[in-house]
Amino acid sequence: MLKKVRIFLEMIKFEHTLFALPFAYMGAVLGSVVFFGHLPSWGQVGWITLAMVGARSAAMGLNRIIDRTIDKKNPRTAGRAIPAGLLSFKEVMVFVVGSFALLFLATSHLSTLAIKLLPVAVFMLVAYSYTKRITWLCHLFLGLTLGLAPAGGWLAVTGQGSWTCLIFYLSIAFWTTGFDIIYACQDVDFDRKEGLKSVPVRFGVRGALWIAKGCHLLTAVGLTSLFFLTSLSWWYFAGIVISYGILFYEHAIVSEKDLTRANTAFFTMNGALSCVVFAFTLVDTAVRYL
Repeated sequence: MLKKVRIFLEMIKFEHTLFALPFAYMGAVLGSVVFFGHLPSWGQVGWITLAMVGARSAAMGLNRIIDRTIDKKNPRTAGRAIPAGLLSFKEVMVFVVGSFALLFLATSHLSTLAIKLLPVAVFMLVAYSYTKRITWLCHLFLGLTLGLAPAGGWLAVTGQGSWTCLIFYLSIAFWTTGFDIIYACQDVDFDRKEGLKSVPVRFGVRGALWIAKGCHLLTAVGLTSLFFLTSLSWWYFAGIVISYGILFYEHAIVSEKDLTRANTAFFTMNGALSCVVFAFTLVDTAVRYL
């Protein structure tokens, strides 16, 4: 049983929940502070956590099911649980259904608006895995999907949107788009052979890396604008300055001729960035509202 649990956690890359979860917390913190002048309750934080775990687990499980044939052909992904025979189609489908049930349960304890928008989130979680068969804008679709984490955190505690929430959403959407483009550069030859769509396939690795830089520039502009649109102080500003350094390093360690550290750029750097931005935001707000 423990071995099977480890296989499931590896399949969905559970540790990569760090990409989105800190930004979901940050959305909840900012929304609660902006609208109500206090931090979210522990109950709200708990249900947001369960909703995020359910959403991401369902999305990753579906992705592994939908891409199982492609994964088996790609040497980089042939060792994943389904193509390697470590998990069956039925086992993963049951896992996906359970994950969606957790998402529905958690959302039912949050705001009414979050419940109403849940079908939109589910559609995007399901549709993403098909987009690379249709358009090279698949990375942007993934960004808009993962960007639901901060927007969801905000809407879960406030029950209402705002321009600040939209800017935060788009900032994280472009951040995700940029790092997914970098990651996709590893599979450019395979994707071309299989007729799959991606920015690296459409524009080449060099062009893709420049587009990724542009996406992350938009992220920097968006996160900086939050400093002026909210009551966040220099603690937050220090955090985003550090995050810009992380983004700069992420791009410095990959190039058209050397993608050997793409995994470091994708996993380590992005996990660190989301944790840093949230940590400094939390300190900033906690100093004034605790």
